[in-house]
Amino acid sequence: MPRDAEPFDDLHRRVEGLNARYRNHSATDVLRGALSDAGHVALVSSFGAESVVLLHMVAVADRATPVLFVDTQMLFAETLVYQQEISERLGLKNLHIIRAEDDEIAREDPYGALRLRSTDACCNLRKTAPLNRALDGYDGWITGRKRFQSGTRAALEFFEVEEGTGRIKVNPLAHWAPEDVRAYMEENRLPRHPLVAKGYPSIGCAPCTSPVKPGEDPRAGRWRNEAKEECGIHLVDGKMVRSGEMT
Repeated sequence: MPRDAEPFDDLHRRVEGLNARYRNHSATDVLRGALSDAGHVALVSSFGAESVVLLHMVAVADRATPVLFVDTQMLFAETLVYQQEISERLGLKNLHIIRAEDDEIAREDPYGALRLRSTDACCNLRKTAPLNRALDGYDGWITGRKRFQSGTRAALEFFEVEEGTGRIKVNPLAHWAPEDVRAYMEENRLPRHPLVAKGYPSIGCAPCTSPVKPGEDPRAGRWRNEAKEECGIHLVDGKMVRSGEMT
């Protein structure tokens, strides 16, 4: 649980106040607001297709901001190389690489085949549970989610209450369109993830990510042919959390 977790009614009111205060502000303002007004926060980054935007914003605002990167040990080799290159280029000073415990992997997925039985269980073991442990002690965390990415994110606000934890989730890029992402990367000469050019607009673990065809939803290559849109880090009790309310 976050340090000195406040009552949920108070937390909801605080989040409502933050959304009202920053409603018409830029992504950079929202990010800086999160660092100054949301307590002890970290940026959670997949170092995926669009991650460099927020990583750059954080580096400009404060390179000492904690950055949490979950290595599921099933990522593309290109992602691991990209993570190292971007971290060095941006001068990130507080990067934490998060993994599941070795004994957990040995007990629950010794042959790396858990995903074939249950992708949800695999995501929980390798990503959700390790991240939840890493976030213990933080008051909030910053995500790169955007409204255009999927229907479950269509009503995304800048600030949310993460039910069940007492943390605040911050989505500075919530209102951005794909062209905003491209423009920011071009204006700041930020390198793209190498898999983007190969048809991967959304990048997760290698076994569960496939190229996307022209005209498909950008996240269509994630868990293709499964009724699944999220890895689990944006779910509580199996349900999507949006604007502080269960859907």
